[in-house]
Amino acid sequence: MTTLVATVKDAVKAAMRAKEKERLSALRLITAEFKRVEVDERIEIDDARALAILDKMSKQRRDSIAQYEAAGRDDLAAVEQFEISVLNEFLPEALSEEELAKLVADAIAQSGAAGMQDMGKVMGILKPQVQGRADMAQISQLVKSQLG
Repeated sequence: MTTLVATVKDAVKAAMRAKEKERLSALRLITAEFKRVEVDERIEIDDARALAILDKMSKQRRDSIAQYEAAGRDDLAAVEQFEISVLNEFLPEALSEEELAKLVADAIAQSGAAGMQDMGKVMGILKPQVQGRADMAQISQLVKSQLG
């Protein structure tokens, strides 16, 4: 089974052959971030870490889009949106509302959480399960609503 890092590298090669400049640029951003993390942390990136990196990059792009649209820079927002679409190719399918609610309920039951003071325990259980498949801010809101 190929790793996520290898899959991205193969996509870079395919984009080069197809002369897809914008896609190649977005893919190179991903490989550069992988390399930066490997060098900074002196680790070999596994799939879980790669997913976390892709998830973080996607969140950064969403934040940028909101800022660009607020400033009336739809051209820059479109570039960020395209980069998100490329990032999403490598992220697992997003979880539905029902799946998220079930995971949150299961994590609360598993941790024995009684109130807001136990939110950290619940989030610790949920994070590895939803990495790259849901926005952590959304998860946090769901946990707060069920614990509150």
